[in-house]
Formats: sequence, C-alpha cells, structure tokens
Amino acid sequence: MIDILQKLNAILWGAPSLILLTGTGLFLTLLLKGMQFTKLLHAFKLAFIPNESDKDNEGDISNFKALMTSLAGMIGNGNIAGVATAVTLGGPGAVFWMWVVGLLGMTTKYAEALLAMKYRVQNDKGEFSSGPMYYIEKGLGHRFKFLAVAFAIFGAFAALGIGNSVQSNTIADVMKNSFNVSGFVTGIVLVILISLIIFGGLKRISNVAGFFVPMMAIFYIGAAIIILILNYNQILPSFGLIFQYAFTPVSAAGGFSGILVMQAVQNGVSKGIFSNEAGLGTVALISGNAKAEKPAIQALVAMTGTFIVTIVVCTMTALVLLVTGFWDPTGGLLSGVHHDASLEAGALTSKAFGASLGSMGEYVVSLSVIFFGFSTIIAWFVYGAKCFEYLFGVKYVMFYGIIYVIATFIGTVANLRTVWMFADTANALMMIPNLIGILFLYKVIKEETDLYFKPSVRQYS
Repeated sequence: MIDILQKLNAILWGAPSLILLTGTGLFLTLLLKGMQFTKLLHAFKLAFIPNESDKDNEGDISNFKALMTSLAGMIGNGNIAGVATAVTLGGPGAVFWMWVVGLLGMTTKYAEALLAMKYRVQNDKGEFSSGPMYYIEKGLGHRFKFLAVAFAIFGAFAALGIGNSVQSNTIADVMKNSFNVSGFVTGIVLVILISLIIFGGLKRISNVAGFFVPMMAIFYIGAAIIILILNYNQILPSFGLIFQYAFTPVSAAGGFSGILVMQAVQNGVSKGIFSNEAGLGTVALISGNAKAEKPAIQALVAMTGTFIVTIVVCTMTALVLLVTGFWDPTGGLLSGVHHDASLEAGALTSKAFGASLGSMGEYVVSLSVIFFGFSTIIAWFVYGAKCFEYLFGVKYVMFYGIIYVIATFIGTVANLRTVWMFADTANALMMIPNLIGILFLYKVIKEETDLYFKPSVRQYS
C-alpha cells in the first residue's frame, strides 16, 4: 500500500500538477490585473478594520473570524517543518519560489472565496454552506456534479488525515519529547478539548480561532524577530543566498551532490502550496459563512491569508534558519540533517531557534507546533464537516464529528505513515476538481470583481 501511494503521489504532485497550480495563479493574476499587488492594502483594511455595517449582512460570522478560521488551518506545522524541508532539499533558492507561488496563490485564494460567496446556500439549520462542490455544481451545471462529489469525498478524507490525525500525532511526539507526556494522555486531553470546541458549532470554532491564531502568530513571529535582531548583520547576506540560489545551482562539495535549480523550484513550489493551501479549495469551505455585502469583499479578505502565511510566517522561519548558520553554502547541507530531511526538519527549526535563544527558543518551537497543530485540527473539522454535509446532509454532521474525534485520538497513539500518505493523495485529488471549477468560471470571477471595483459595470446574465 505504501509503495502504491508513493508512486501515486509522485504523479499527483509531479510537474504537471505544479504547473497547473502555478499556471492557474498566473492566469488569474493577468485576468485580475495583478490585484494581489494593487489591492493588497485595501484587502488588509477590509480584514482588520471593523465595519459596523457588516453585522447587518447575511452570514454566520464576521470577515475577520472567517479569515482567522482559515488561517488556523493554514498556519501549521508546514510553516515550521515544511520550510526547513524546502531549504534542505532545494537550498535557500527554494524560499524565493515559495514567495512566487504564494504571490500567485493569492489570486487563487481570492477566486475560491469569491465563488464560495457567490454560490453559497443555506442549510436546514439556517447556516450558510459553501465550497468548491457548490460552485462546481451550481456554476457549471448538473453534468459536472461528479466533480463536486469527488471533491467532497476527498475533502472529508483529507480532513481526517492531514488535517487531524497527522496533526495530533505531531502534537503527541512533541509532548513526549519535550515534556515527557505519554501519547495516551495527550490523546485524552485533545479529545476532550476538541470535542468541547467542535460540537459547539461554527461560532464557537471561529471564536477559538479568533483568539488562538493572533496569539500564536505573535508568539512565533515575535521570537523570530528577536533572533533576527540578534543576528541583524546576517539578514542581508541571507536574502542574498535566497536570490542567488533561486537561479544558480548549489555547487557540490565533499560528499554532497549539489542542488539543481529545478530542485529549488520544485521544492519551493510544492512546500509553498503545502503551507498556504492555494488551489486546494479549503478557504472556500469557510468563506461562504462570512458577513460580507459582496462576494469580492470576503475574497479580498481571504487573499490576505496567503500573504500572511507565505510572505510573513514562512519567510521568518527561513530567515531564522539562514541567519543562525544552519545553511552551509560550501557544502549545501543543513546542520543535523542527514538521510531523511523531512523527518528531521522540525527538529532543525527547533535547533535554529535554540542557537540564539537557548532552551527557551526550542520551547518556543515546541509550543508553536502544539498550538499550530491544535488550531489546524479545529479548522479542518469545519472543512471536513462541510464536505460531509454536502454528501449526506446537515443532520448527519454529528456522526462525522464523532469519527473526527476518534481520529484525533488514534493519531496520538498510532504510526500514521500510511495515513499521512493517503491524506497527501486526497489533498491532490481535491485540487483537480477545484481548479477545473475556477478556470471554467473565470468570467464570473472577473465580472464580480468589476462589480465591486467598478459598480457601473452591467451584471452578467
């Protein structure tokens, strides 16, 4: 099974898929005239400056809480271990390509959120439901429903895996290694906390996300800023490494075989997508609950999430790795990483923080992994539940919640290599129908955008 999944993932996450993802982002960037650059300040204003009139709009939660719930799913261990893995396997140049895919992915996130608002529906409880399955079926017609169903199936499975049990497994490992707490105890505590939150409904989930996400982001970024201040003389040289090796192969030295530019591109793109989820359609599963007057408003708010995750959080992690000397430009190896870089990448980031802040720095990373993983579990329940609701109806979501809690516990006590790989497969299979929906509905995206920025534009039929 593992061999089959490895081969399947190599295909699903190979060059064609990465080209499709980045190509979609580039197409939308041209279609929307680079709005991720020209409208970024306006988007941040919509996201973080409250508008009293928004509370009168239809929806379940505010724009800000929708953004925080989305960020809870995005800001996770991919921003810690994922960046270290990208630099390990692709060199510092991989960071540049993470930036590229992040900037292009901002328009993809914008499109996902806009379509989510445009085609959202109200369920039997009076709450809004949205996601790629709705804009595929309603926007493209009933003959495309098989794609909508496929997205929902893979989304529900992915939430149980990479959004839940894989995260709880990581939390359990950190609790054992850093605080000597057994996986069983960690599992029981997580089950209780997760149950109290997810069975309290979307508003409780969004309230928790609205509290946790800003706190943990400030905690992690604050520690990174302190390290950068302590090593300020290495900041510019570190940026130099990023730009230099984005276009120049890393020379071989000693027993090191060198890193090609293509490796930097591939690892930067793949880990960039892993960190910000652009193209997977996850943001569309929560954006439809927002109280926004027009679809483009929530779409702009959602767009800021990709900027925060990739351009801010991932860059901070990368700079900490580089300024603390964990990249050796002569040998091309990261200190402490030998055979399996992906498994040791989280420990590498911890060592980098510890190099400047001592044991306190390592605890910062450990606590960040715990909080990031916890918030990711909460956010991905929303995603999985929305997919499950589309397939079976809102009255059966409680059943999915029970399965979700059980998966949380299993993750703390089981070896999840197969689960991780299957979840990676499910993620890739979510991407395909979502991108088809976005590309086929590009006219709707363009005209809804014009309706917001140019109100005089006549609405399409």
